[in-house]
Amino acid sequence: MLILLVEDDERIGSFVIRGLEEEGHIVRWHKTGADGLSALLEEEFDVAIVDIMLPEMDGLELVRRVRSRDVQTPILILSARGAVADRVRGLEAGADDYLPKPFALVELRARLAALSRRAARSASPVVLRYDDLTLDLVSRRAQRGETVIELQPKEFSLLEYLLRNPERVVSKTMILAHVWDYYFDPQTNVVDVLVHRLRKKIDHGFDHPLIHTVRGVGYVLRR
Repeated sequence: MLILLVEDDERIGSFVIRGLEEEGHIVRWHKTGADGLSALLEEEFDVAIVDIMLPEMDGLELVRRVRSRDVQTPILILSARGAVADRVRGLEAGADDYLPKPFALVELRARLAALSRRAARSASPVVLRYDDLTLDLVSRRAQRGETVIELQPKEFSLLEYLLRNPERVVSKTMILAHVWDYYFDPQTNVVDVLVHRLRKKIDHGFDHPLIHTVRGVGYVLRR
């Protein structure tokens, strides 16, 4: 994903960027509300992370101005203010999610993945295709070549995620967030088990495999 980070705290900004870049994301970092606003108006991001306490323009005002210009980029607010009233103000300003500080990096990653997924679904194509593999999101029908493939719900969700990110390596943490919409211990083997089941259906008996393991990183859909 291409992610905008608007955060004036050097320590937090460096922490977030390091953690997200390890997942393969690209992060643009701005340290003032005015610069963050300009970036959101000039460039298309998959998701934005915005701190509330910013120089020149606070995060809530930034969000209000962005929404007034009909920019629909998903926005996650970060703030040391974790009271219910503060969270409500952030959401009413137009943010999509709110994460109080301090926060765990794994939770930030999961929330960003969920925001990206919801945004993608709101403008989704009806049929996803890669190579000779197709997935009809309306009829929930998977097919490779002329062969119709029966999938369980989690298998369908995993295949949909891979098809939305073809030739891009996705980590176990990213899969957990997208397929389960929840965070599990990344050391769990539930992802490996699900990928194994999906491979048996998608790759077994065909000329070439499409689901590949990238050792130590995750999985990728490619020829």
